[in-house]
Amino acid sequence: MELNKVWIITTREFREALRNKWLAAYAIGFSLLALALSRASLAAAGYSGLGGFGRTTASLINALLLFTPLLGLMVGAAALAGDRERGSLLYLLSQPVSRGEVFWGKVVGAILAASVALALGFGVAALALGASGGGDISAFIGLIGFTFLLMLACLGLGFLISSLARKAAAANGAALVLWLGLAFLGDLGIIGAVLKTNPSPGALLTMLVINPLQVFKLGAIYSLQATLDTLGAAGQYATFHFGERLPLLLGGLLCLWAAGTFSGAFALFNRRQDS
Repeated sequence: MELNKVWIITTREFREALRNKWLAAYAIGFSLLALALSRASLAAAGYSGLGGFGRTTASLINALLLFTPLLGLMVGAAALAGDRERGSLLYLLSQPVSRGEVFWGKVVGAILAASVALALGFGVAALALGASGGGDISAFIGLIGFTFLLMLACLGLGFLISSLARKAAAANGAALVLWLGLAFLGDLGIIGAVLKTNPSPGALLTMLVINPLQVFKLGAIYSLQATLDTLGAAGQYATFHFGERLPLLLGGLLCLWAAGTFSGAFALFNRRQDS
């Protein structure tokens, strides 16, 4: 695999992704929401500093649980299916490039484009918090790190969908359904399982970490240097058994999600004969 060919495809994919309406809508919406949450939380705190910072970051976690999976899924879903439907993917593969160069070039380009949208939103929030003169920079960086890992995991899921779909509309529809399942039905499923089976704290933690959004939530709350008691028995169990290793464990789980989904998408992409 030649890196210069990968980079050429990366730059092309980056430009294409920046023209994606979902990416533009996410960047604008997340930036406005981050600014609104920052100003509202700081005003509610009554003073600048850690109190306002904590309120803002906690509000951002809830917003990111909805925005970030949607961003990754929609950008990933459009990466291959759109080119396949237009015929440009077949034309690209007819050139002296390998499937690996095409696939990983598209992956890197999509990651860069999605990172730009995240950076814009976090930059607005950081400016608003910086103007207040307070906050814990390490906690904010931790939140950014977990958000980036969640974006990678969801982007990998989007590429899985895109590797299977023949048309962009079908890929986008499947991505929306999966987003609804992860963001809303996942929580309802856990609640239903708890009511029906009354699981132990360890079993409940296992059910939580199956969903990458729940892994992100645990890690983001921990990055605030707050206790996980707000998540009930599962949070207390995780803190007691893993202690300071918990962020590394949760980050590793998100990395495994990303590695597994991208690897699966690449395997499916290699096996297709029509592109």
